[in-house]
Amino acid sequence: MSDTLLMRIVKHLGLAVILVWSLGPVAFIILSSLKPAGQIFNYPPSLVFVPTFENYRALWTEFGDFFPALRNSVIVAVGATVIATVVSFMAGYVYSRYSGPLVARSALYMIAVRLLPPIVVTLPLFPMIDFFGLSDTHIVLIVLYAAFWVSLVTIMLKTFIDEVPKELDEAAEMDGASQLQILLRVILPLAAQGIAAGAIFVFIYSWNEFLFALIFTTSNAKTAPLVISEVMDAIYGTSWGVLFAGVTVQILPVVLLVILANRLIVAGLTSGAVKG
Repeated sequence: MSDTLLMRIVKHLGLAVILVWSLGPVAFIILSSLKPAGQIFNYPPSLVFVPTFENYRALWTEFGDFFPALRNSVIVAVGATVIATVVSFMAGYVYSRYSGPLVARSALYMIAVRLLPPIVVTLPLFPMIDFFGLSDTHIVLIVLYAAFWVSLVTIMLKTFIDEVPKELDEAAEMDGASQLQILLRVILPLAAQGIAAGAIFVFIYSWNEFLFALIFTTSNAKTAPLVISEVMDAIYGTSWGVLFAGVTVQILPVVLLVILANRLIVAGLTSGAVKG
């Protein structure tokens, strides 16, 4: 057996292990949501069974606030994604095209703040948010999620904008274009891949975030992850079938988004990489 063939076999085996490790829990959740409660934890697990949608019906009847919470998740995730992407795009342009002590210090500060654990930021914010009457509103989660990701997405977009030649800016300026026109007509189309990648990261984080939603919301702006936690804390014990049904509904949009936009996500993760 040649070394090339051996390396190819090892590579494919490694990929298979990664796929099983990554997709195995997702497959278990989806299949369990279609099983009767008594069959979910059978050992050995049964792959052949009669699927039932009873768990989804129970999710609708027993935890009716799940679907309004899912709507809240959509509102918050979309709002945070739009704000974070727009702000990060403009900030990334500034960091890419301008330099100076103030710009450098602000970038260092932005990264340093991002390194703080979320709970450290949450505790001082609570009395302030309560004072302004923003508790249990969509806007507080939108602003928090956007602010939490602006720093990372800004640095990501800076690396994409760095790849756009400055000569294009200068040529557009000589033609009479304003800074806004340069930003929208020159930079935006060429950095669209990075913008989309950053937007996807913000959306996924906002969709799944639990801590901020737990602390700053109670009912009106409660998101889907909070209702799922309530299923686990039910008075009569955890209804595992209903729990898996809720998790399936909550993760499917993200899984589909990742599958459809995998190239953009890889581009975002490898932004700034240098070819050898």
